[in-house]
Amino acid sequence: MSEEQGKNLNGEVDVLLIGAGIMSATLSAMLRELEPDWSQAIFERLDSAAEESSYPLNNAGTGHSALCELNYTPEKNGRVDVSKAMAINEKFQLARQFWSHQVESGLLTDPQDFINPVPHVSFGQGDDQIDYLRRRYEKLSANHMFPNMKFTSDQDEFAEKLPLMARGRDFDSEPVAISWIDEGTDINYGALTKKFIDTAEEKGTIVRYGHEVVNIKRDGTKWKVTVRNVHTGDKQVVHASFVFVGAGGYALDLLRKARVPEVRGYAGFPISGLWLRTTNQELVEQHQAKVYGKAKVGAPPMSVPHLDLRVIDGEQSLLFGPYGGWSPKFLKKGSYLDLFTSIRPDNIPSYLGVAATNLDLVKYLVSEVFKDFDGRLDALREYYPEVNGKDWDTVVAGQRVQVIKPAAVPTFGTLEFGTALVNDQDGTIAGILGASPGASITPAAMLELLERCFGEHMIEWSDKLHEMFPTYGVSLKRDADAFQKQWEWTQKTLGLEEASEGSEASQDV
Repeated sequence: MSEEQGKNLNGEVDVLLIGAGIMSATLSAMLRELEPDWSQAIFERLDSAAEESSYPLNNAGTGHSALCELNYTPEKNGRVDVSKAMAINEKFQLARQFWSHQVESGLLTDPQDFINPVPHVSFGQGDDQIDYLRRRYEKLSANHMFPNMKFTSDQDEFAEKLPLMARGRDFDSEPVAISWIDEGTDINYGALTKKFIDTAEEKGTIVRYGHEVVNIKRDGTKWKVTVRNVHTGDKQVVHASFVFVGAGGYALDLLRKARVPEVRGYAGFPISGLWLRTTNQELVEQHQAKVYGKAKVGAPPMSVPHLDLRVIDGEQSLLFGPYGGWSPKFLKKGSYLDLFTSIRPDNIPSYLGVAATNLDLVKYLVSEVFKDFDGRLDALREYYPEVNGKDWDTVVAGQRVQVIKPAAVPTFGTLEFGTALVNDQDGTIAGILGASPGASITPAAMLELLERCFGEHMIEWSDKLHEMFPTYGVSLKRDADAFQKQWEWTQKTLGLEEASEGSEASQDV
């Protein structure tokens, strides 16, 4: 399809993408390179791209590669399990490769607009957490995918690395420790999404804002998609050979409307959140890192406390949180009826099972909802003892819908804290459900989608896929040389070399 043809929608497209967030934007970019003649259309209910989960202040902006996130390295039977950390790290390397390929191809410009080097730090307080953190460090630092990882329980080195967190801290009453990697990243997924979609439009992709998909039905070998203009109420029908549902919290409902049998029994549990934010540059200059701690009992992974340096449109600020909360909305700009209208006879057992087996989560969310500003400052004080409330404002974070999967026992469901790809049997419709690590592993998730839904094309796409993902099919956790080669390439291409140049060899202090 030519660029001129792409400016008008004639009622039929090869690929229809729902939602103008990082998921749809990434899949659009990948398919555009693999099949440039396929027509594409993106429909977004809001009036611009990246206004929900991909909006920079709706997420932590962490390039999730398990460098610092302690919930990816749980303790099981007295041993630190790093298997999930390895898997997530591998997936994030694919993201770095895809972005690097796009930069070298001229399809993404100025990588510093969306990715910047920021050290990733894990923080432990008290003897038990320090012991866990040390054992975690010993296991991860032994693997080449965690380059230049360091550990210290020395208060002087702690103060040198994190001067803001050291101010006013009584090291004698409660010892602390940190492990860190300087080569972490902060990512503006909103800016990245917009770059992808701007390029897509230039290449002929039809993008319609203020257009909400209200129904999806099978029509022969195609999908009949009904779209409503949210400003005029006018409706139109578009037929598509393949549909991707990247609609965040609304994805499950749309997959249900499409009668995709694979989501039968699925339910969604919405969780909201808040940040404390400061733009006081004196404080920002003393905290040039992302620092993750341990989650409280019952807290969902999206509520793991962390004090982060953020780089958004060239401006630096600090975020702390997120503080968990609850709202029946499935999107930040959704409806208070979302949860109630999502209940179906087939997923009632899933809801009831989760309610009965996740009392810690319920208690945690209730306590968070009733926490006032001073209460939120008390939580921040554990990280920054000299906190002054006058320096901080409250920012509403994005809305997440945790997936509840139907379990084998009919009366119970399983609450899943993660990202799940769902597709129908013939691979003509697919969607993304869940939350973290989400955006960070989008290219890896879209590769999995290609394998599931376009398997017949994978051989002919092989050369192009290896251009976009040089280590596609390679186990990076086993192949140290392959990891190092792609690491050096992506560090250079994405402008991240500055962090690695200042790094020293990994050592236990």
